Amino acid sequence: MSIASVRRNVLLLATCQALFMTSTSAIISTAPLIGGILLTGDKALATLPLALQFVAMALTTIPASLYMGRVGRKIGFITGASIGAVGGAIGAYAITSGDFTLFCIASLLTGSFNGFCHYFRFAAADVATDSFRSKAISYVLAGSVVAALLGPTLARNTADILPVQFTGVYLALIVVYLAVSCVVSFIDIPRPTREQRDSGGRRLSEIARQPKFIIAVCAATFGYLVMSFLMTVTPIAMGVCGFTFSDSSYVIQAHVLGMYAPAFITGHLISRYGVNNILIAGAMLCGASIVIHLSGITFLNFLSGLVLVGVGWNFLFTGGTTLLTETYTPEEKAKVQGLNDFFIWGTISIGAVTSGAVQYTVGWDAVNLVMAPLVVIVFLTTLWLKFSGRKTANEQASS
Repeated sequence: MSIASVRRNVLLLATCQALFMTSTSAIISTAPLIGGILLTGDKALATLPLALQFVAMALTTIPASLYMGRVGRKIGFITGASIGAVGGAIGAYAITSGDFTLFCIASLLTGSFNGFCHYFRFAAADVATDSFRSKAISYVLAGSVVAALLGPTLARNTADILPVQFTGVYLALIVVYLAVSCVVSFIDIPRPTREQRDSGGRRLSEIARQPKFIIAVCAATFGYLVMSFLMTVTPIAMGVCGFTFSDSSYVIQAHVLGMYAPAFITGHLISRYGVNNILIAGAMLCGASIVIHLSGITFLNFLSGLVLVGVGWNFLFTGGTTLLTETYTPEEKAKVQGLNDFFIWGTISIGAVTSGAVQYTVGWDAVNLVMAPLVVIVFLTTLWLKFSGRKTANEQASS
C-alpha cells in the first residue's frame, strides 16, 4: 500500500472519529437532561441512560472485535453504524412518546455503536506501515478535536427545532451515524485472510502475560480512569468552592483541548523518543495534575490541573495503544484488542457510575489521592520496561 493511500485511509478514519465523537459529545450533553424530563418519579435515575451507554459500550468491545476479525473492519464499522442509527430512531420516538424505558434501550444501542467505533484507532494501525503506525493512531484520535466543537453545537442547534424538545438531536444523530457508514465505505482496510480467520494464534492467557501487554493495558486504562474521574467531578468540586457553571464549562473546554490537541504531534514524539518515554511523560503529567489540585482550590489550580491531566491522558492512551500493537500477530489481534478495550471501557463504566458519589462522599482532595497510586503504578512499571529492554539489548549486543 502506497504512502498516499495510507494517508488517505488515515484521513478518512480521522473523519469517522470526528463524527463518532460528535455524536458522543451531543449525547453526553443532552441524555441526563432528557432522562430528567422523561422521569416522573425519582430524578436520581436521570443519568441512568448515560450510564447504560457506557455499560453497553464495554459489553460490545469483545464481540465487536471478534466480529470484525471474521468479516473485516469495514463491514464491522457499517454494522455498528446501523445499530447506532436504529438507536437514534428509537431515542427520537422515546422522547416524543415520553417513554423512559425505551430511551434506556436507545442508549444501549448507541452505546453499542460506540463499542465498534473505538476500533478506529486500531484500524489506523492496520493500514499503516510500522514506522507510521504511532502517527496514524495519533492522527485518528486528533479527529476528536473537531468533535469538541461540533458536538455541543449540534446539540444546541437541533434541541428545539421540533415541537418536542431534544427530538431533533436524536434525528440528527441518525444522519451522523449514516455519515460514518458512508465514509467507512471509501476506506481501504485489508480484510482478514482465511489463515487469520482460522488460526487464533497463541492462547489469550499467554499473550496477556507479556509485560508489554500488561503495561499497555494499565497505561491506557489507568490513564483513562484518572482523567475521566477528575473531569467528571471537577464541575461538582468547583461548584462546592463557589465557582459558577460558566467557570467550570471553561475549564472543561480547556481540558478537552488538552486531551485531543496534542494528538497532532504525539505520534511524532513516540517515533522520535520512543513509546516508553512518552508513557513516562504521560504519567508524570497526570501526577503533576494531582499535585496542583492538592495545592489549592483557585480557578488556576482547576484549570491548569485539568489541562495537564488531559495531555497526560493523550500520551498514555496513544502510547498504550501503540505499545499494544507490538504484543500480537495479525491472527491474534481481534481477541487481544477486544480484551484490551473491555478492560478500558469496563473500568470507565464503573468510574462513570461512581465518580459523583465518591466526590460527594470523600471530597475533592480524597478523589485526587485515590487516583495517585494508579499514576505511580504506570510510571514505575513503564520505567521498569524501559530499563529492562535496554538491559536485554545490551546483553544481546555483548554476546
